[in-house]
Amino acid sequence: MKNLNGMTDEQLALSYIDGNNRAFDLLLSRNQAKLYSYILFVVHDRDKADDVFQETFVKVITRLQAGQYAASGKFSAWIMRIAHNVIMDGYRDQRNERIVEPTEDNDLSNLSGDDLYESDIERQYVNQQVLADVRRIMESLPAPQREVVYMRYYQQMSFKEISQATNVSINTALGRMRYAILNMRRLAKQHDIELSILQ
Repeated sequence: MKNLNGMTDEQLALSYIDGNNRAFDLLLSRNQAKLYSYILFVVHDRDKADDVFQETFVKVITRLQAGQYAASGKFSAWIMRIAHNVIMDGYRDQRNERIVEPTEDNDLSNLSGDDLYESDIERQYVNQQVLADVRRIMESLPAPQREVVYMRYYQQMSFKEISQATNVSINTALGRMRYAILNMRRLAKQHDIELSILQ
């Protein structure tokens, strides 16, 4: 039997389906941080994110055990789609189509390291300020646009993976990204914010 640590997520999922519970433990440990950060980014509330995360993994387990997973795509994109559906179901249940407003302690500062730029202090300060401004502008985007920007730039997902995870066409995902960029530029101009990173 192949060492579990050497298996891809897709192979681990199939191994779990075949009855190897340790395979699922490894799958969870590999994917939980990325999935949780995505959920928290979208819902902006730790308690709600905890609930969505738990419900997502219950659905993942149920679908794996029911044989509803085919290793035809990335496992991470598959679980992102499940999480997206759980979030959307929650909003439909509340008859509320807008993302909950961000809480005071959710400033997105954990999305990017402060050590990205290693040069003089002034350049680091300017670049940190630009990134903080970008995060603030992102929070004012409509939920579907904010979600696509997050998946593309913070999760490094392809537009095909984004379209599968959010259950829309690739053209819709691309359109949301386009409008997100236009809106971010407009908001930056309105608030006289410079979004250029110093090299």
